[in-house]
Amino acid sequence: MSALAFELAATIRHDGHGGIADSLETDAGVREWVHHNTPLVENVIGRPFDPGALPAGDALRLPLEEIRRAVRSLFARAVSPAPPSRADANSLLAPATALGLLNKAADELGTAHLAWPDDSDPITHWSPRASDPLPLLLGAIGRSGIDFLTGPDRPRLRACPAARCVKYFLQDDPRQTWCSPTCGNRERVNRHYHRKHSA
Repeated sequence: MSALAFELAATIRHDGHGGIADSLETDAGVREWVHHNTPLVENVIGRPFDPGALPAGDALRLPLEEIRRAVRSLFARAVSPAPPSRADANSLLAPATALGLLNKAADELGTAHLAWPDDSDPITHWSPRASDPLPLLLGAIGRSGIDFLTGPDRPRLRACPAARCVKYFLQDDPRQTWCSPTCGNRERVNRHYHRKHSA
């Protein structure tokens, strides 16, 4: 799985109180996400990445939010005709707009090269057009999103239908309905409560 784009999409989540939490809402949250996911960025770009060289504040947060919106909009398209995540229902980008943003970001990575070390499997790495850290980060996310949406995991993508959940997840079993056992249990309790009190 192309985990970087998936990890970015997961920065929108249920807050535990009926609302939505956004890990990118604060500068500290953005920095924490970038530092935590630096190995995934390096895996896509094929070289070391220095998150400390990224710009601060809105100069980093706003482009990340924009590409996240594109990724989540394309995830919503991928799960269609099932409904998208409740967090996205009113803020989806048009598919052409979302595709344009993802492709523009990925374009910063330039040309793909195949490497095949003697002691491991072949890998792809990119020769970036850009050297600035922000275009490299966005390019890695764009490339990760493209790899995911064209890869074997896309048919397994689902939006969790639990009442308070806003996650996208990969279905591990055809009978799996929710993103986690917690969401499944919560939904069963909720349905039982409504059946009992509507009778």
